[in-house]
Amino acid sequence: QGFLALSTGRKKSPQKFKKMARRGTLLSLLVAALGFAFVSQAFVSPSRGAAPEVDARVLGATFAGLAPLAVEQPANAYDSVVAMLQSWLVGGIALVLIYGAAFVAALANPLTKRRQEVKAEVDAIKKA
Repeated sequence: QGFLALSTGRKKSPQKFKKMARRGTLLSLLVAALGFAFVSQAFVSPSRGAAPEVDARVLGATFAGLAPLAVEQPANAYDSVVAMLQSWLVGGIALVLIYGAAFVAALANPLTKRRQEVKAEVDAIKKA
């Protein structure tokens, strides 16, 4: 009703706008209350029992994996902007070559070609 009344050009009294605004406010408050009720049930706090145990192997593997980052200093890796651009160029070319090789391999898949040949042979045998 509200959209049609606005689109047809009929004028509304200020009282109707106040009623619509009040309805919208009540509706938004209701939606917010329902959202809070459902969200509060979605997040469950952990039990206050024993603390979780940390496996020493996981801790060791994490430190071993992060050790090269402590040795290298990535902020000082490039002596100049030219060296940085050259490395980006080499990396980009490498990516293009890798994706190109994957694309060629996908098109020139020998198993797919052999399956098509066998299917053609089977169809020829069935026709004969």
